[in-house]
Amino acid sequence: MKVLRIVANIQASDITLARRFYQDILGLDVIMDHGWITTFGAPRSMNVQLSIASEGGSGTPVPDLSIEVDDLDAAFAAMSASGFPIEYGPADEPWGVRRFYVRDPYSAARLFRRAKDAVAL
Repeated sequence: MKVLRIVANIQASDITLARRFYQDILGLDVIMDHGWITTFGAPRSMNVQLSIASEGGSGTPVPDLSIEVDDLDAAFAAMSASGFPIEYGPADEPWGVRRFYVRDPYSAARLFRRAKDAVAL
């Protein structure tokens, strides 16, 4: 057996709010929409990782999702301008990433990160 895909599912009473956060700001495409579930994605392959953590590092809570971007400062500016609450950062961490935490429309913690050396993990 080979794992082909792992999908994060976020429970929400109003899934239309996700469009602003995940489609409008992050630029993800709607790849499936059945009314009761909307799946956002990108037309390119991405690395699959599953992290199990007891803390988020530097005294932060474990984020619900980690989203790696190519331009952290642009992501931070877009989230700040949109009014989503920034809870941490941006910060350069001792383990080699620059990151910030933001709350999505469902109050879940989202971590945005970029490796300092620009190598995707």
